[in-house]
Amino acid sequence: MDNIRVRFAPSPTGALHIGGVRTALFNYLFAKANNGTFVLRIEDTDQTRYVEGAEDYIKDTLRWLSITPDEDPDNQGEYGPYRQSERKPIYKEHVDRLLADGNAYYAFDTPEELEKMRNQLKENRVMNPQYDTLTRSSMKNSLTLSDEEVRQRINAGEPYVIRIKIPEKEEVRLNDLVRGWVKVNTEVMDDKVLMKSDGMPTYHLANVVDDYLMKITHVIRGEEWLPSAPLHVLLYIFLGWEHEMPQFAHLPLILKADGNGKLSKRAAEKAGFPIFPLNWEDPETNEISKGFKETGFLPEAMLNFLAFLGWNPGTEQEFFSPDDLIREFRMDRINKAGTKFDFEKAIWFNQQYIKQKDSGFFAEDLVEQLRKVRSIQCSIDVAIQIIDLLKERVTFSHEFFEKSLIIFKNPTDFDQKIVTRKWNDETKAALRLFANELETRNEVSQEEAKELFWLTLGNAGYKPGQFMQMLRVLLTGEGSGPDLMSMIHIIGPKKAADRIKNSLDLLSEQN
Repeated sequence: MDNIRVRFAPSPTGALHIGGVRTALFNYLFAKANNGTFVLRIEDTDQTRYVEGAEDYIKDTLRWLSITPDEDPDNQGEYGPYRQSERKPIYKEHVDRLLADGNAYYAFDTPEELEKMRNQLKENRVMNPQYDTLTRSSMKNSLTLSDEEVRQRINAGEPYVIRIKIPEKEEVRLNDLVRGWVKVNTEVMDDKVLMKSDGMPTYHLANVVDDYLMKITHVIRGEEWLPSAPLHVLLYIFLGWEHEMPQFAHLPLILKADGNGKLSKRAAEKAGFPIFPLNWEDPETNEISKGFKETGFLPEAMLNFLAFLGWNPGTEQEFFSPDDLIREFRMDRINKAGTKFDFEKAIWFNQQYIKQKDSGFFAEDLVEQLRKVRSIQCSIDVAIQIIDLLKERVTFSHEFFEKSLIIFKNPTDFDQKIVTRKWNDETKAALRLFANELETRNEVSQEEAKELFWLTLGNAGYKPGQFMQMLRVLLTGEGSGPDLMSMIHIIGPKKAADRIKNSLDLLSEQN
């Protein structure tokens, strides 16, 4: 495909939902898979819902996930500006054209009059009351008023909106790349507002004009926009751009884990998992919603997980690097049906990516946390060893700090179930003997610590295996955990010996 151009066009009305991130990812992958251009456009026409900081949040999210736009408000190409609020004169020019051609009209109805119309339709048992080809003839608009009265109202500063004039009894068709042919009769469509009373365009007008002027070839967006697609097709036709109309692809809904309904912020909170990619502080309530990043998800894991929300590679392969995704992504692999948001699967992906990640990636953060939170000095080399030890046992990256503390602190509480079963004079003698041998070494590897344990206790006539669990309790206070001999190597033989003896003395006092 030549000159592919796609856009991600979020509204800065709050935090970017994870579903929006999925849309951005699919646009990005499609563009890169076809040597195309990925555009970030900020759709801020609804100034009443604009939220301070939301645009920066969108950019920070894409930066975290390395979904890098080729053109955006900060890196403008030849089709700028890339914020709709800065393109107001452009929309005025095109809405005037629609008015002149008889494809749009002025409407002066007050909110009270609109409400009255809807209530009357409801009383007459109209299932979907709307401003359409039937009701517009009884409303206060330039189709029912004289030209002179329309001019007088406009000159007097009376508020108005501009609506599209939906044609009567026509069929609108579009060939969606995911869903195939979509056909809608104009009898069920309403005369949507194109320009609001503040002179700003609605999404419907602005996105069509911008997509055309920015030479967007494919509009890839969520299924919730599918009902609006016929309206957008009509606008392309009315503006004479029918042959330059982009191809549409409407992505499947992201559903709750049980498949029962669309995933929402409330549903995610109820299920106990994030819905936003990054932490978000609501500017009105100051309520903080935790993000996937702060929960401990790696960006690579999130990308891999999100790619499978509505797309499949057609193989059994589950792990895809960003380059793999670009290479394999095809539009005909996108599902029509809604896709369940399986948070446990997201966690599983994160665990696998932590295991695969070079330990050095986490080391500096671990060193800093130990220093700040517990005043523990730890070298990068030791931190890497600790991370190697714990990799198989963590779900999120922040757990490295929590679980690493067993390396640095002498236990004062001990697993009582194990102590009850294993604590006796033989245990005390055998493990003190091992501590004495450890004390003579300046350093030991994992293998050397293991060999020393088995030789020392074996030569003294003990069965070493029966003391392993109690040795762990003496070192950590816990009955299970990471590889014991690796821990002794990291702690160091002399410190490990001191810890064993200290625990033996404490347990002797307690028992």
